[in-house]
Amino acid sequence: MVQFSEVVNRARNAFNSEITKPLDFRVSQLKAFHKLLEENGDELVKAIRKDLKKPLTEALLAEVETTKNQIKGALYEIHKWIQPEQTETNIILIMDKTYIFPQPYGVVLILGAWNYPFLLISSPLIGAMAAGNCVIIKPSEKAPATAQALTKLFPQYLHEDCFQVVNGDVPETQALLKERFDYIFYTGSPAIGKKIREASNKYLTPVTLELGGKCPVYIDDEVDLDLAVKRIMWGKMLNLGQTCVAPDYILCSKKTEVRFIEIAKKTLEEFFGSNPEASPDLARIVNQQHFERIVNYLGCGKIAIGGDYNHKERYIGPTILTDVKETDPVMQDEIFGPVLPIITVNSPEEAIQFINKREKPLTLYLFTTNKTLLDKFLTSTSSGSMCVNDTMIHLSVDALPFGGVGMSGMGTYHGKYSFDTFSHKRSVLVRSNNCIGEYLGKSRYPPYSSTKIKLLKKILVKRPNLIPSFLPNLLIFLLGMATTLALKELFKIS
Repeated sequence: MVQFSEVVNRARNAFNSEITKPLDFRVSQLKAFHKLLEENGDELVKAIRKDLKKPLTEALLAEVETTKNQIKGALYEIHKWIQPEQTETNIILIMDKTYIFPQPYGVVLILGAWNYPFLLISSPLIGAMAAGNCVIIKPSEKAPATAQALTKLFPQYLHEDCFQVVNGDVPETQALLKERFDYIFYTGSPAIGKKIREASNKYLTPVTLELGGKCPVYIDDEVDLDLAVKRIMWGKMLNLGQTCVAPDYILCSKKTEVRFIEIAKKTLEEFFGSNPEASPDLARIVNQQHFERIVNYLGCGKIAIGGDYNHKERYIGPTILTDVKETDPVMQDEIFGPVLPIITVNSPEEAIQFINKREKPLTLYLFTTNKTLLDKFLTSTSSGSMCVNDTMIHLSVDALPFGGVGMSGMGTYHGKYSFDTFSHKRSVLVRSNNCIGEYLGKSRYPPYSSTKIKLLKKILVKRPNLIPSFLPNLLIFLLGMATTLALKELFKIS
């Protein structure tokens, strides 16, 4: 087994040398990461496809090109991200400075997932790198080709002590979690997320847990159903449903269910032809264990579309189930495959009740053009994110934080939120020795008295910030002007 203490110590020594803190180093490593993708993108795509048999388009765009764009975004903005953030002060501190200084945590552990074996490592890595941390990267053992490619390529482009890749199965991961890290970032299932959280408690290590759950879709009767079906089935079949924000089940009226199935048959044939198994645009289930788990769901309710599968190829065809009961196995856990149950409800209120009886989802999908209905779902439900009239594409907007709530996760990332996740927000107060601030605050000194208490209560009471940020400088300027004028008059007299 790898001696993880040596790996962590190398990273710790590198961080303590302060090599990662200068902006120039962070920028150089981000550019090196981008160069890695420019020169080896094809190799990474090949590895991803070997692990999951992903379509070329999905492996290239959803993992490699997305990462390249995220790196570019960080390079565009990092100069702003690292700046101290000025804050408001109170009356006593009117002449002083207060600000928030973003500081790297130190040595970060990123635990990747198999369904997007490169993206779910690269995306948090960009934030950790931009924030000035050293990073230990543990790819998923269920995507060995991608893990091997990262192990080979990272040392060729990134600083070998600051950014290290380690590999192993469950025992190695458990051993790794016994080491002391300054931050842990995990993407995966809630069951493993709980174990990560427990392991982090030993050193009170902060964690981000990007988990999952059953992401519901509610379809209003009045929507353009042809368009809605196309967008839902695309989101469901991307990576063969092995995506944490894939639509997990549909809630709609019986009337909409009938129309949905009719349109879905045509849509799936347009996407994948009359024989989906032969389509180059459908991935495969990652391993036999997950394959068997999903095949068992085919016994729930009635199969309206699909239901075919191939053990040897780990292929399961796009499938829609009807007459599903909420107690059926397919409704107990996240499906993570190409099976889409439909449950009929009589009203939006019934759909909201159904959603709220379950754990909070990572994403909630709503198809409606009714503003009142949108507001109702927005205020009466809770989820990590919400996407209206489409699926999945909200992940492409890095100005939006991505993360779960409750059992679907804790913490957020993407864009500046990734930088913020891996930065400790250090609060700083710098006091001056001017007479104004000291005069206002002198009542804090003993001996105490009722008069001083009354004065301090008035000064410290919370009130709207009526002090513009420029006022201290303006006061200093006016004081300087007054002094200059006084000296001029003094010299005239003399």
